[in-house]
Amino acid sequence: MKREEAKKYLEEHDIKFVLAQFVDIHGVAKTKSVPADHLDLILDDGAGFAGFALWGYGMGPEGPDLMQRGDLSTLTVIDWMPGYASITCDGYVNNKPCDFDSRVVLKNMMKKFKKETGMTFYSGLEPEFFLLQKDSQTGELAPILNNDKLEKPCYDYNGMEQISDFLSELVTDVKAAGLDVYQIDHEDGNGQYEINFTYDDGVRSADKYILFKMAASAIARKYGAIVSFMPKPFSDKTGNSMHMHLSVGNDKVKNAFQDDKDKNGLGLSKMGYQFLGGIMKHAQAITAIACPSVNSYKRLGILDVASGSTWAPAFVGYGDNNRTAFVRVPYGRLEFRAGDSSSNPYLTTAAIIAAGMDGIANNINPGKPNNVNFYTLTAKEREARGIGMLPATLSEAIDHLENDTVITKALGENIIGEFIKIKRQEWNEYHKHVSDWERDRYLEFY
Repeated sequence: MKREEAKKYLEEHDIKFVLAQFVDIHGVAKTKSVPADHLDLILDDGAGFAGFALWGYGMGPEGPDLMQRGDLSTLTVIDWMPGYASITCDGYVNNKPCDFDSRVVLKNMMKKFKKETGMTFYSGLEPEFFLLQKDSQTGELAPILNNDKLEKPCYDYNGMEQISDFLSELVTDVKAAGLDVYQIDHEDGNGQYEINFTYDDGVRSADKYILFKMAASAIARKYGAIVSFMPKPFSDKTGNSMHMHLSVGNDKVKNAFQDDKDKNGLGLSKMGYQFLGGIMKHAQAITAIACPSVNSYKRLGILDVASGSTWAPAFVGYGDNNRTAFVRVPYGRLEFRAGDSSSNPYLTTAAIIAAGMDGIANNINPGKPNNVNFYTLTAKEREARGIGMLPATLSEAIDHLENDTVITKALGENIIGEFIKIKRQEWNEYHKHVSDWERDRYLEFY
């Protein structure tokens, strides 16, 4: 879309304001509202922000302005805010791309990957969320439907039918914003849902994921509900993942990860196995970015959930249609299963590309596939199969990231240094907090 076409587009849709949109280091949407007749401001110099007021931009109050310049290809109406459009931006400081901006980091990784392999990296993201209500008296949270109480609620018709108005409005609005939704389901937790949209190049998939979260939260409020992307809002229910399907291709090869001659029967090419090898090698460091909150580690590897099933990995391994694995291989592509809905999709995607590039450059062997239930294996059996462990806490994960020079250097020492600093602070705040569980257990125990 050219500039004049964009202005006509805004006029035709009666758009009064454009949101100059980006994310902080947590992946939380940030915006500034600009009257539509000042679109040029966003496209030229950019909308101005005080970087010190944002998480993860490495600025003090004496620093220069952070200018967010609009990517015209992302301009779209957002029907959940009538009269508004959105444009996703890239951060600039002193007229140079900002290396603390996660979208800039991902775009750089995408360019490097294409330069070295001749391929475009594609991802398909699967957002999961809880739709909740808050008790006006007690403040307690519960599923939006009082009768959503099945022990195994996955794919439940009643749980879909009773909120069909919300789902219909959400899907209609995100489709108008450019997301090609192709399926919707009730997930494994009571009050939990998943909406899938078609894969795209890594940057555009991340853009769409942020738009989806914005829409879901806004539309839920209209129905008196709360949408939560918290990884583990309930101790007895499955958590919110952000599974990522990975593939690469170009004009000549639709999917360079696929090879029907694969002797393992997974349909993976040599490049696919190399990329997978990089992910396996850097699994612990990637997990710090893909599972970036204290709460994330209450989702990973927790078996005792009400439905009897967990969909979160605990071990570093891969397999065919193996949903207990860190990476599942649904024939000819990879599904990264560790990530959760609290992650920054730009930073997570960039970390996966960096790991995959290391795998390709150094011909890293991912080992043999294991199509068994990892949770039923003993420690000795896992060791014999070469299956490692994922970090058990945020603190442990950050240690791995800090020591992984490949990922740190690839994404940039500035943004990773800022990420580590913020996450250390988060862990320390959590660690010194005294919980109700501790008081209930210890207050009079001794």
